[in-house]
Amino acid sequence: MKEIKQVKSISIWIFLVPFVALNTCLILITQFHSLFPNLEDVLLNTIPYFDGGASISRTARVFPTYLVFKPAMFFTSYLLIKYWIYNKRIILNYDADSKHIKKILFFGIGSAILLTVHSIFLGIKFDYDLYKLFRRVVMLLFIIFEIAAQAYLVFSLYKIKNQLKNQINFNYLKLKRILVTTLIIVAVLSIPIITQSGNKHFKHALEWDYFLGVITFYLLTFFMWKKK
Repeated sequence: MKEIKQVKSISIWIFLVPFVALNTCLILITQFHSLFPNLEDVLLNTIPYFDGGASISRTARVFPTYLVFKPAMFFTSYLLIKYWIYNKRIILNYDADSKHIKKILFFGIGSAILLTVHSIFLGIKFDYDLYKLFRRVVMLLFIIFEIAAQAYLVFSLYKIKNQLKNQINFNYLKLKRILVTTLIIVAVLSIPIITQSGNKHFKHALEWDYFLGVITFYLLTFFMWKKK
């Protein structure tokens, strides 16, 4: 199927584009201070994956880092929409009566739209509690939609795994299942912590690591589908 080849090629870019963009923003804001017109926007050396020295939005919302981050997220959103549509076609080709297709499309395309909305409003400052709540809700919904789409997709692939035995590497499918399960467990266990005040550095580190986990799902997709 041509859709398998398309999913394989798209998935690696869904991992690489946000990963490279986000870490480029981190390098710029910590190492190239002369590029920033406002010195209060720069950060000292930090590796937020470990020390939680800054949030993702703090790194990507100022000039000029948003010139890297926003276009990358818009492009990633476009690729996500294509990714979920192609997966729908693959599943329907082997299981025409799949019960989860609508859920996969709803949550998958919904996560892409939410990522776009988040990127549009990133860096726009309004000193209103309702606006701040809106941004948090959008980001939370993106995570929920993304994990839900990934979970339904893995479940659907397991359902037709015998028909795909010559086309996928089952070790990577198992890794995808473990990854999604871990992301769900971490999300549930983190609720009491992230809903309380304080623990800023922990929350920032969790944000970076969780985002890395979410996009690693697509890296595993690239390796899962065998080359023809």
